[in-house]
Formats: sequence, structure tokens, C-alpha cells
Amino acid sequence: MNTARTIALVRWLTAAAALCAIVAVYHLWLHVNPTTVAFSLLLLILALAARWGLRYAVVTSIAAAALFNFFFLPPIGTFTIADTQNWVALFAFLGTSIIASRLSSRIQEEAEQAKAGKREVEILFQVSRELLQTGKVAELLNAIPSCIETATGASAVVLYISEGKKIYFSAGVGEQDLERIDLEAATLLPRIATSENTGWSMVPIRVGVKPRGLLLLKAGSLSDATMEALGSLASIAIDRAEALENVARSEASRESERLRTALLDSITHELRTPLTAIKASASALISTERISTDDRREMLTVIDEESDRLDRLIAQAVQMVQLDSCETHMDLAPHSVADLIENARQACAAVLTGHPCEVHLSHDIPPVLADPLWIERVLCNLFENAAKYSDAGKPITVSAARKDAIVAVSVADRGVGIEPFEQNLIFDKFYRGQSQRDRVSGTGMGLAICRAIVEAHHGTISVVSRPGQGAVFTFTLPIAEGKR
Repeated sequence: MNTARTIALVRWLTAAAALCAIVAVYHLWLHVNPTTVAFSLLLLILALAARWGLRYAVVTSIAAAALFNFFFLPPIGTFTIADTQNWVALFAFLGTSIIASRLSSRIQEEAEQAKAGKREVEILFQVSRELLQTGKVAELLNAIPSCIETATGASAVVLYISEGKKIYFSAGVGEQDLERIDLEAATLLPRIATSENTGWSMVPIRVGVKPRGLLLLKAGSLSDATMEALGSLASIAIDRAEALENVARSEASRESERLRTALLDSITHELRTPLTAIKASASALISTERISTDDRREMLTVIDEESDRLDRLIAQAVQMVQLDSCETHMDLAPHSVADLIENARQACAAVLTGHPCEVHLSHDIPPVLADPLWIERVLCNLFENAAKYSDAGKPITVSAARKDAIVAVSVADRGVGIEPFEQNLIFDKFYRGQSQRDRVSGTGMGLAICRAIVEAHHGTISVVSRPGQGAVFTFTLPIAEGKR
């Protein structure tokens, strides 16, 4: 005897025992009026309908009506009813019990449907949340089967994409499980279908009206509406991921084009100038037979200086490439902030000529983790910019202060300042301020190099400025361990 039949038999015996117990108690010991008996039997029937369903309640109602007639309606002990009012009472009892049983069973069914609907809504919410967490198509396609399997409790899930005829499986499923299914033909199905041979529920996935693929599930407890919604969620998630990748590619293409244009502009404006000067000086030296010693020395000086300028431009470009590709090794060790600033001042003494350099350091600054050579380049770049964009005689101020677990180093000038909308752009490669790019020479790589170096030290760099009132560049460095 199987489990279902055993449960049904136990329920029938329990209902019969409860009915007999009520009749015995009222007939043998508690001699009450028939109305009380009828209400007691009705309560039992309602309890059976609510607990076990309509069929138990209806059968028990008929049996209860017969026992009520035999034991409680005169003449007692027979199924004959002498009084017409008792006929009305009997049929009222039977009708009430059956109708109440039906209503109770209906409420129970609707409650079960509501629970199932709630569960399916929760499944759809969980699947949608999981599928929206990735914006990469390849990762999403691999994640869809396992995500749906986990959320729905399905025994197997397969995703088939028509483009490229790609198949993605959940755990424990292989191609051998799909041998009897024509996947390409199933994508053209107008609605959800179930394969009788394999037990797969086949959900077509579409983009508008165009077939995109197929979702196969083995999850018998899900409604067709929910499985169709799962297919729609999968299609929407794929559309979203493809759109994000397209946007990313478009942005990368635009950024690449912008950098290419900026690089060409930089080459045109910055490299051509020293090359022109070198070419002119060299041509004059070659073509002019008689040239004074002073003129010769001046031309050679021009060639030397412009060659150095070219060398600096190329060195900056190489540094930028190395920093972008993370090929540069940072030798981070504890160093004094005062020593880092002083070494940079000495290295940039020629740049700072004509600009008083003031240093203000807090007394409690601990050593920081830094590579002194690279931080010297950061400070020299900031010194050079401060001197380049300030009038002669304007001071340059260097300060440093501790802030929690970092030290903030600032370089301030009293130059032309930076427009608010440009304060984030100036750290991009090749970007130069619109108002100064034609007045002051430069490549637009210095601040980009500074940012790359500071970020390699796990710090940040920023600027605060007001046009006409100068700028303050601030970068942070982490405090050395054990010095906090």
C-alpha cells in the first residue's frame, strides 16, 4: 500500500471516529436538544473541509445527517421522521454543512493559490535581481541556468541561444539529455510546450517577435505564466548586458579617438616646435660658410636646449606608458616628508628661480610610505606648473599635514587659476586648460603622470582653485606602518 492511500485511509477512519464520538457523547451521556447536536456536527464538518478538503466534508455531511436523523430526531431509533419541521431541520443541516464545506474548501484553495503566486513572484524577483548583477554577456549566459535552477528549485535548466547555436547547462545536465529535442525547431514554438518523451518544459525566448533561443526547465510546480516570465527576464537581461557592452565599446572608442586627437595635437604643437628650431639652426650652420663664433654658439645652444626639450617630451610619454601598463616598480619605504620636499626643491632649483618657495610643515608629521624618486617627480611637476602659470616674483607654498592614516602634501601658487569645469579634466592625459594652452607650452601629460604615481602609492590627488586667485594641488600618501 502506497503512502497516499495510507494517508487517505487514516483520514477516513479519523473522520468516522470523530463523528461516532460526537454522536455517542450526546446520545449516551449529554442529553441536549437537536440544535446543539447539529451545531457540533457542523463544526466537525467545517474542520474537515478546512483541513483535508471537500470530499471528506461532503461524505461526512451525509453520514452525519443520517446519524442525526436516527439518534436525535423523533421517532428516535428509526430513519422515519414524524414531524414536518424535523424534515426541514434535517435538510437545512445537510444543505448548510455541504455549502459551508464547499466555501471552506474554496477559501483553502484560494489561499493555496495565493501562496503559490507569492512564491512565484518571489522567484521572479530573485531571478531578476541575480541577472541584473552582471553587465557582461558571456558571464550572464553562463549564469542564467544555475540562477534559475537555484531560485525555482528545478531539477535541471538549459539555455539555448540560436545565434551561434550555443548551449548553457545547469549543474548535472549534459548534451545527452537533449538528444531527443530539436532545439532550433523548438525556438519557433508559439507558446510554452512540454515534451512528453523527456519531460522538459520548453519556453521560447524572443526579442520582440524574433526568436532568440530557448529555455528548458524541469520544474513541474511552476505555472506557464511564471515560466514565460522567466524567459522574458532572461531575454531582457541579455538585452541589457549587450546594451551595456555596446555603450562601453562606444565610450572606449570615443575615448580612444579623443586621446588619438589629443596626441596628434600634442605632437603637432609640442614636438614640431623644437624640431623646427633644431632644423633651422642646423640648416643655418650647414649652409652659411661664414658665421661668427657668437652666432655659432647661439645656434648650438638652441639645438642643445631644444634637444633636451624633445628628450623630456619623449621621457614623459615613456613614463606615462609605463605607469598605465603597471610596468613600473615602486620601491615603497618609510621616508620623511620634509626630506622628500627638500630633495624636490633642490632638483627643481632652476624651475623655482624667480619664485620664493615657502615650506610649512606640521610638527607631528610621521614618515610616509613612498618611493622618493617618483614622489620627487610629482613635486617637480607641481613646482614646474606653479612657476609656469604664475607671474615672476609670486611665491609658491608647500605645506603638509597629517589627516588620520594619511599625510596630505599641498603645493599652492598665486597664478591664473583653473576654471571649475576643468578641475577634474586637467588630470586626463593630454588635456590642457582652454585659456592657457596657446599661451604656455606643455604636453598635458604632467598632471596625468602625477595622478598615476600617486595612485600607485595608494593615494589621491586633487585641486582647489578659483580663476585669477591661484590653485592648490594636494596629494596624499599613506603613513608608514608602526608610525601611526
